[in-house]
Amino acid sequence: MKEMNPVIHPSADVQSSDIGDRTTIWQFCVVFAGARIGVNCNICAHVLIEGDVVIGDNVTIKSGVQLWDGARVEDNVFIGPNVTFTNDLMPRSKVYPEQFLQIVVKSGASIGGGAVILPGITIGESAMIGAGAVVTKSVPAKAIVVGNPARIIGYVGAGVEHTQKSADTESPLGAGKDTYVP
Repeated sequence: MKEMNPVIHPSADVQSSDIGDRTTIWQFCVVFAGARIGVNCNICAHVLIEGDVVIGDNVTIKSGVQLWDGARVEDNVFIGPNVTFTNDLMPRSKVYPEQFLQIVVKSGASIGGGAVILPGITIGESAMIGAGAVVTKSVPAKAIVVGNPARIIGYVGAGVEHTQKSADTESPLGAGKDTYVP
């Protein structure tokens, strides 16, 4: 069976030639020279990927995400819309560190929409980051983190449950969800 070449939308500005087969890069994306993207990835509209970024296989990156130099995303990762990755703890205009801090997202992790990931962080295998979480520390494998700053509320596969006490109580697991089933 012949593999398909990557599919790149005509409005995308893709300068890297290291894009895997069956990967789709949608409208208005920018991919710098040097970036590496694996096979069977889905890079949605309005994503920016700098040159010192490595993305594994079977990765989904939803719209509005920027991956800055030093980001490493392993296989089977989901990155929700408008997730913010950072790579400089003390940013100043026109002042650059000698080396940007890495962010590593391990295999199978999922990051909910609007989360903020600070530099120097590792997100462990199969971890789940809740929508809007601000991740200030590394996250262990299979941990479920939510909030600002993000805190562990359980582990994937551990039967984590959260029941709303009343209609006035908002679930930390997201609107309309009163139980998390791994």
